[in-house]
Amino acid sequence: MIATPQDQIIGSSTALLDMMDHVSRAAPLDRPMLVVGERGTGKEMIAARLHYLSKRWDSNFQKMNCAALTETLLESELFGYEPGAFTGARNRRAGRFEAAHNGSLFLDEIGTMSQSAQEKLLRIIEYGEFERVGGTDTITVDVRVIAATNIDLPAAANAGEFRHDLLDRLAFDVITVPPLRDRPEDIPILAEHFGIAMAGELEWLQFPGFTKNAMDSMLAHDWPGNIRELKNVVERAIYSAWDGEEPISTIIFDPFDSPYRPKAKTLTAATSSEDPALVIASATPAQRDHDETFCIRTDVDTYEARLLFDALERHKFNQRATASFLKLSYDQLRHAIKKHGISCS
Repeated sequence: MIATPQDQIIGSSTALLDMMDHVSRAAPLDRPMLVVGERGTGKEMIAARLHYLSKRWDSNFQKMNCAALTETLLESELFGYEPGAFTGARNRRAGRFEAAHNGSLFLDEIGTMSQSAQEKLLRIIEYGEFERVGGTDTITVDVRVIAATNIDLPAAANAGEFRHDLLDRLAFDVITVPPLRDRPEDIPILAEHFGIAMAGELEWLQFPGFTKNAMDSMLAHDWPGNIRELKNVVERAIYSAWDGEEPISTIIFDPFDSPYRPKAKTLTAATSSEDPALVIASATPAQRDHDETFCIRTDVDTYEARLLFDALERHKFNQRATASFLKLSYDQLRHAIKKHGISCS
């Protein structure tokens, strides 16, 4: 979600208002902050609010998704690098911390950060000092770190996947963003907001609203993707309506729902469904359609891809937690994800 001073955090539920009050009290304190919440809840917008309500509001607000880059690239992006630090590093480059000097740096999905980067981040938070990749000169910055995650960081720290000392420093205060299912009274307000915006984008003369059945179906939905999912559902419903003459009556929660959708391989649990590593493919060559050719390589690849996806989903797509669960190294997991084309976004 886009985070700028102009963005609105919409809703009037008690859960949301309590959190917003928490944000308003925490924002002026020049301390690290940790924003916790499920995907799609708007953690970046909360981080932006912490910045723009602080005394640093007129300085730079930098943002970085820690899961989007490899370990080496992440450190280069955060701390900058010197010429010759690695192949292709011809010139000195400043990192995000230098760019955020006197401002704030938002680090999303911080639970995926490598141990090496965590150690450097701890030093910056404690002393305001770091070295560029490949450099020896100490650089001093004044940056407020605001981190976000959708995983249980204390559990990750207990499992040795996240530094306890860094967690202690980041968690001066923790702001937990409530999921949409725990603030149902905000669904009609948000749906109307997104609906009006989409109607304007389609150049409708007006937004006709939703029928009672359509709104009831949205209120009954669990919203695993939270506000981001709601926005997609509303925009899809309006675009599918073609015009704005009648209230929106059809809500499509799953755009993949089609009688022509390709069928997935059938997998069954051999023992406990709690452990994806024990899930095996039950279909044998004798059980397959007569016109389907058996190929052990294809079946093994399909099975491996399913195991990977199940484990990633179980750990909310936190790659380090998933790698530990599957007894793989981080690099081995990333190679497998790339091999099977699995999206972790």
